[in-house]
Amino acid sequence: MTSRIQIIDTHIHLWDFKHLELKWDWLLPEVTHPILGNIDAMKSQRYILDDLWSEARFADISGFVHIQAAIGSPNHVTETRWLQEMSLSGPVPMKIIANASLGSNQALEELQQHCESPNFVGIRDFGAEPMLASGNVDSTYEESLQFLTKNSLVFDLDCEWMNMPAALELARRQPNLKIVLEHIGFPRRRDDEYFANWERAVRVLAQAPNVTMKISGVAMTDQRFTRESLRKWIEVCLDAFGADRCVLGSNWPVDRLYSSYDVIMDIYREFISSLSQAEQQKICNLNAARLYNF
Repeated sequence: MTSRIQIIDTHIHLWDFKHLELKWDWLLPEVTHPILGNIDAMKSQRYILDDLWSEARFADISGFVHIQAAIGSPNHVTETRWLQEMSLSGPVPMKIIANASLGSNQALEELQQHCESPNFVGIRDFGAEPMLASGNVDSTYEESLQFLTKNSLVFDLDCEWMNMPAALELARRQPNLKIVLEHIGFPRRRDDEYFANWERAVRVLAQAPNVTMKISGVAMTDQRFTRESLRKWIEVCLDAFGADRCVLGSNWPVDRLYSSYDVIMDIYREFISSLSQAEQQKICNLNAARLYNF
């Protein structure tokens, strides 16, 4: 029996409510997720790397990328330091995409502090999409992005289809910045009109060679999905960005609300199975290793 190509899972979240300095406001008992609605089924007091590995250990995973999750914490750097310590005893390597307000006057100082953790590899800033939607070019934000570029750090971007033209302009202003579009653009609907708009925008954004498509969150965006309901969305991503600019992510444990870990990973494997071994290797792990500095 031949072994399967290993996957670097580029999108996970961890937490521990016993941590005295960190907060996860989106996981509080009284909070309803603004997009997903009721996510009470995943609101445990703790979900750390060992818990994730219990679910992922049979899926041939060779690494994880943790995406900022401690929303509401007074100091973004605290999460990075906590994850850095956890990663030292992890079953596989884990890199860290941290939180930072890139448009703030403290952004560069905060980025320098993140850089003190060796596994820090980039930023996700929820302020990015509102900035893109505004149409404004913020000089402070641009300076922060230049810092990411100079330090070979990734800009993980949440961006729905209508803001992808603005994301393209940002990518062109920062041509050496490593940009990763999360969750295939986090589609909000599944009707034909939305798909057509999303596909056009994805293909436009793919014109920027420094943008990579993260195929992730597919269960979250289609909560009663089937393989066929996902097919056209994933095929557009693969066709638009090609094997050189796609990576895979589980969005765990959020997507556990709608599926199981092995099912998600097996769907990814199925949809790329017609590609060459070399192309599959790129999508499964080589692109992620290059982008996230494994």
